[in-house]
Amino acid sequence: MASPKPKPVSLKLLEGRSHGTDSGGRPVKTVPAFARAAPEPPAWMPREARAEWQRVVPELDRLGILKVIDGSALTAYCMVWDRFVRSAEIVEREGSVLYDEKGHAQRHPAVLTLEAASRELRVWAGEFGLTPSSEQRLAGAKGSDDGEQGNPFAATG
Repeated sequence: MASPKPKPVSLKLLEGRSHGTDSGGRPVKTVPAFARAAPEPPAWMPREARAEWQRVVPELDRLGILKVIDGSALTAYCMVWDRFVRSAEIVEREGSVLYDEKGHAQRHPAVLTLEAASRELRVWAGEFGLTPSSEQRLAGAKGSDDGEQGNPFAATG
């Protein structure tokens, strides 16, 4: 079983014993203050990958979680999406089983590509909070629907 991902700094501080500490009283390291901005997609990106970029980047940017240096990770995610779609189209068109000259059935190679892309897609999507289970990490992100009003621990001024 994989080890759990580290808790976001904001959650550690929220659960902490005092200012700047976690629930065990240990000091919490803050994350670097990267400039938040959406990266530009690579010009060479295939059609399906570009469509996925255009679908997810505006929303991730609205949430304030993107950095320009996230471009390579977003590119990898979108390229895996492209591979997933192309493999699914092949399986739809040709079926999931191929028969050799003797009539023996075997799985279509596109099925293996589709399955591998599906696994990799879940990992990349999780990095950006694009799965139902991983979106909880983004609950306190800038631009969330309830903003500071829904946070009982937000500083009042």
